[in-house]
Amino acid sequence: MSREAEVRHHADQEVGKSFPKLLDKAREAEGGLRRAQAAGAGAEELRAAGLAYDRALSDALRAAEAAQRATLGVKAYDDRIRRRKGVATPEGAKWTAEVDRLRTLREENRLTGIARVPRPFAAAR
Repeated sequence: MSREAEVRHHADQEVGKSFPKLLDKAREAEGGLRRAQAAGAGAEELRAAGLAYDRALSDALRAAEAAQRATLGVKAYDDRIRRRKGVATPEGAKWTAEVDRLRTLREENRLTGIARVPRPFAAAR
């Protein structure tokens, strides 16, 4: 195991600790988006709420990925087989499922949740 793997492992552990707080922020941002949709807000407000939800999901996803890597162990940073064995453990499978769930939510939001605002165009002369 390399020194770089140890450093990355400790960094991922620190980032992974913030996952619950970031997930709560994502839930709050989703609530804001759903309230704006239910209130029939304008396109600009819906776009802002959708982008805020996207940023919150991306932050939570980064923390979940870090927690997943940290859960797999230090040796998994350098060894593909160790990584695969780590994913096969119950804890590794839990984090893999959480990462997949967050990626799906983020992609769904990017496809349908961020309102498109028409761009102004210059009149032809």
